[in-house]
Amino acid sequence: MTQHFDLLMPGAKKSSDTLSVLSPYDHQIIARVATADEETVDLALNNAQSLFNDRSHWLKTEQRLAILQKTAKLMTECSESLALEAAREGGKPLIDSRIEVARAIDGLHVCTETLKTNAGSEIPMNLNAASANKLAFTRREPIGIVVAVSAFNHPLNLIVHQVAPAIAAGCPVIVKPAEDTPLSCFRFVQLLFEAGLPSGWCQCLLTKDTTVATHLVTSPLVSFFSFIGSAKVGWMLRSKLAPGTRCALEHGGAAPIIVTEDADLDAAIPKLVKGGFYHAGQVCVSVQRVFVHDSIAKILADKLATAADQLCVDDPTLETTNVGPLIRPGEVDRVEAWVNEAIGLGAQVMAGGKRLSDTTYQPTVLYNPSDHCKVSQQEIFGPVVCVYPYHDMDDAIKRANALPFAFQASVFTKNIDSAMKAYSHLNASAVMINEHTAFRTDWMPFAGLRQSGLGVGGIPHTLRDMQIEKMMVIHSDEI
Repeated sequence: MTQHFDLLMPGAKKSSDTLSVLSPYDHQIIARVATADEETVDLALNNAQSLFNDRSHWLKTEQRLAILQKTAKLMTECSESLALEAAREGGKPLIDSRIEVARAIDGLHVCTETLKTNAGSEIPMNLNAASANKLAFTRREPIGIVVAVSAFNHPLNLIVHQVAPAIAAGCPVIVKPAEDTPLSCFRFVQLLFEAGLPSGWCQCLLTKDTTVATHLVTSPLVSFFSFIGSAKVGWMLRSKLAPGTRCALEHGGAAPIIVTEDADLDAAIPKLVKGGFYHAGQVCVSVQRVFVHDSIAKILADKLATAADQLCVDDPTLETTNVGPLIRPGEVDRVEAWVNEAIGLGAQVMAGGKRLSDTTYQPTVLYNPSDHCKVSQQEIFGPVVCVYPYHDMDDAIKRANALPFAFQASVFTKNIDSAMKAYSHLNASAVMINEHTAFRTDWMPFAGLRQSGLGVGGIPHTLRDMQIEKMMVIHSDEI
């Protein structure tokens, strides 16, 4: 029997409009989820505003800590079912979905630990006549209503990154998961309620269409907008935000890697494989453009191709699967078209290069595609890694920096000077040394620059973005 999910918000009427959630691997219907219209969105916003306006009943810090701690415990108890559901709805292999669930649980712990040290500061006074006999300090308060719009590729952990900091900060939050992968979000919100969160403090909904979603995001009641998804949609929504609404945008990139002639290839290859083909390349900082010194470029490409050929592409719920489907058949069509364009412009196929089915594509390694084709110019978001030979490191850095995206980058080298040069000159918010570009912990800063995003992600940073620092100034002749 197909599962059914209703809108999670106080006062919502039963909706006859539903969206079918399909397995991206075989397109079987997993569940149906009710969708919201503009009237329902307004109800959610008004619910949140009523809670925020009633300051005497804001959730106390000790309540928020207890709720997040209990949610982590509940998630641990059902971690396998959460991983299986995430794999089924999103297509990420089960072995990686289990890691995602573990990260999501750890993210809740990061929230609670951050909250324990989340304090204001003293502002220096008594420095001149104007500040004499004064004491000034700040404390942190919730910014207001948070609206979070999420992406499909990490259906549980991204929700935790957006929703848990809002709860920790004391903000009412309305979350709209990706249409392709809403089930993990609904499960997480249900666990929050089971842990004691009053229902109005986190409301979960899918919208009927983009017009309704835009109505939610652009409401003047929204204080903070958190978006993870495509740059086209994110920047468009930002342009329509109401005056005063703060935001954080997390988009994608076309992650560059530089491999110097002294690099340890045996150590580099497994990391490039993981960073390039994890979740079929559907990661915003997935390994995409690998610039390799021409003395070893073909050797690296051969090794990378051999490793790619050994990956098992199959049903994501199987233990043996390394690479699952792309999220929609249209994405397979797109990746196929981009690879064919690159081949037509002279790229050499070292591995893969063909679709396996309507929903899966071979892990692909392309050697020296033109700098002017789509695989070199845009985010692939598919299981394709491009290897480019270079002779001069300055040229490699110039080519790496040539695109209007800047997120995470990396360099593989044994030479400290080469590492420092790459760190100093690459356009990136983070440069990994002897690690792939998709490396991340949930407490570190995670920021897209230029067209890749706005603001700084990572749970502690997001939590602080969702609060204001309110100052008090006291005058006393005894100070």
